[in-house]
Amino acid sequence: MEKLPAQMTVVGISKPGGPEVLIPETRPVPVPGPGEILIKVEAAGVNRPDVAQRSGSYPPPPGASDLPGLEVAGEVVALGEGATRHKLGDRVMSLVAGGGYAQYCIAQDAQAMTVPPALSMLEAGAMPETLMTVWHNVFERGGLKSGETLLIHGGSSGIGTMAIQLAKAFGANVLVTVGSQDKADACLKLGADHAINYRSEDFVEKTKAATGGQGANVILDMVGGSYIEKNFDAAAIDGRIVQIAFLGGPKATVNFTKLMVKRLTHTGSTLRPRSNADKAAMVAAIEAKVMPFIRDGRIKPLMDSSFPLEKAAQAHARMETSEHIGKIVLKI
Repeated sequence: MEKLPAQMTVVGISKPGGPEVLIPETRPVPVPGPGEILIKVEAAGVNRPDVAQRSGSYPPPPGASDLPGLEVAGEVVALGEGATRHKLGDRVMSLVAGGGYAQYCIAQDAQAMTVPPALSMLEAGAMPETLMTVWHNVFERGGLKSGETLLIHGGSSGIGTMAIQLAKAFGANVLVTVGSQDKADACLKLGADHAINYRSEDFVEKTKAATGGQGANVILDMVGGSYIEKNFDAAAIDGRIVQIAFLGGPKATVNFTKLMVKRLTHTGSTLRPRSNADKAAMVAAIEAKVMPFIRDGRIKPLMDSSFPLEKAAQAHARMETSEHIGKIVLKI
């Protein structure tokens, strides 16, 4: 193994604000502690929580790096005490609690997954956060089963495009909401059964029409706001609505009678603050149940664009246009 440098280039947040506050700087290369590995980063995914952290509305949890970046892929170059799942030189991809926008990043050994040959390192850097978010929320919390219908809001997002592929791999019917024909076409190409343009169509009506009047069994929602009551309308009897973000706002006026009449479950989660044990359990489930689909190339991230680490501000600007289809990644 090459000798590790003492310093590295990172992209920090100089102050809360727009993309321009993302500034390259130099910091010491971190040292892995017990149960940790050090990854020489080749690719780091860009996600909505990074944008929220940059704007000042999503602070890192206690003990996490103050640098943005929740998923990375690269080579293991140092092992902390007790880190035995991976060895030096392994190509891995991992969820991290922060610090991904850097040349080197600490990860929990139990949360890192071996990169299969079917994935490029750029694709691997775009995989862990979306994969774990979809697996936990759609399958573990939402309980999606073969033959059921999943409605995905934001179908062309990184999470949406991963959710389409996973749901289809496990035998579900998939409906998505999108804002343009290009996004609809991309979702249909990935396997979605129906794409609903929310700008010109009523997703409640279209969902019921596509399901013979029954509604969606599971709804994955990152919008919130006015969508909350509409989701209650679009859901089937015993439907499960899983909230993962509130891009349309966290407050709404809702007739909760529908919750009782339809026996609905409205749940939600955030991934970053979860315990290391929880995340390790998700990784173990994914390795057992999803990794075979990734190894044979049936599931991989839909890639929108990549930017050099030093151009992270441009990557954030791209994400904030909401014109992207799939994942945005930093190449390091």
